[in-house]
Amino acid sequence: MIPRAAAPRILRLLDGFPVVTVTGPRQSGKTTLMRALLPHKPYITLEASAQREFARQSPAEFLHQYPQGAVIDEAQNAPELFSELQGVVDASGKMGQFVLTGSQNLSLLSSVTQSLAGRTALVELLPLSVAELRSVGLLEKQYASHLLKGFFPAIYSRSLEPHEWLQGYLVTYAERDARQLAAIQDLSAFQRFLKLTAARTGQLLNMQSLGSDAGVADKTVKHWLSILETCYLIHFVRPHVANFGKRLVRSPKLYMTDVGLAAALMGIRTEGEILSHPQRGALFETMVVNELLKTRVNLGLREPLHFWRDNIGTEVDVVMERGNEVAAVEIKSGPTVASDAFRQLDKWHKYATERGSFSAVHLGLVYGGDMRFTRNGVDVMPWSDL
Repeated sequence: MIPRAAAPRILRLLDGFPVVTVTGPRQSGKTTLMRALLPHKPYITLEASAQREFARQSPAEFLHQYPQGAVIDEAQNAPELFSELQGVVDASGKMGQFVLTGSQNLSLLSSVTQSLAGRTALVELLPLSVAELRSVGLLEKQYASHLLKGFFPAIYSRSLEPHEWLQGYLVTYAERDARQLAAIQDLSAFQRFLKLTAARTGQLLNMQSLGSDAGVADKTVKHWLSILETCYLIHFVRPHVANFGKRLVRSPKLYMTDVGLAAALMGIRTEGEILSHPQRGALFETMVVNELLKTRVNLGLREPLHFWRDNIGTEVDVVMERGNEVAAVEIKSGPTVASDAFRQLDKWHKYATERGSFSAVHLGLVYGGDMRFTRNGVDVMPWSDL
């Protein structure tokens, strides 16, 4: 198993909470990680119909089978368990008794936060990171390979053809889960919508344009996007609130949670196609934004990523706050950094220092090359150092 950066935090939380809830996309490695960290705990999956029905119809009897606790996979399939679990862990007083995992984001967290408030810690496990691959020597020299493969563990731990596995993932998990949640009747319309959504990764969300291209109503677009977000297929980056006296765009940017899925949905099959594709820059940005998100998630940081863009087109790809400090990051897919690559950062830096109230302002640029250096006060970092 590839060592996961989230493991130390999960072990620490197991010492302080009776329940730890781990959510993330299907096949992101949740089960593998929990079995490795807790090899002696019973493991039950509620994907199995018999276990699921038992847990839903007789939650007290179901939990009574596991006096020392257990790992319960896909726990969102039996929300009846959560209120019963509250009484069980309160009575025992043991820490690290149960681990709940799930591949649906908002539906599981809603049930957990209502029934297990104060009793559970929440952890997100996203697909592998650049740092995790680097630690075991699986990071390629050229980023195109990773844009094509994505970052799901199975692609790096088995002898698989990435495009075939990713296409199978879309059919086996993504479409099935979304259809179950949304009761989608027209599968072909949803498949078209999913492909059009992937083609917009790294772009401002325009629901009217997406709906027009997909041939569905705005209400349907909003509903289907919420389903894709719940299933961890997409996520949004919201605009930063600091306006510095400027009019700002209010729409979020949309990103696929795994860049390999985005490439597969675009029909890209080879590294050569990646490098010549008009969406190469957007795919590279998707990878980098997802890496920054994974870093924060693995550390348990609650502050979200943002971007900054005013109404005349001045934009910084990522803005991150921590306390009263702020960092702005530009993302460039090219193997070298031209002098004009710093133009937007320079403008933003001027606004932030003259009109902002931050105690410190940091500037960074992530690019597709392999050298790290500092230029004009900007930390220029190769993608492989993320």
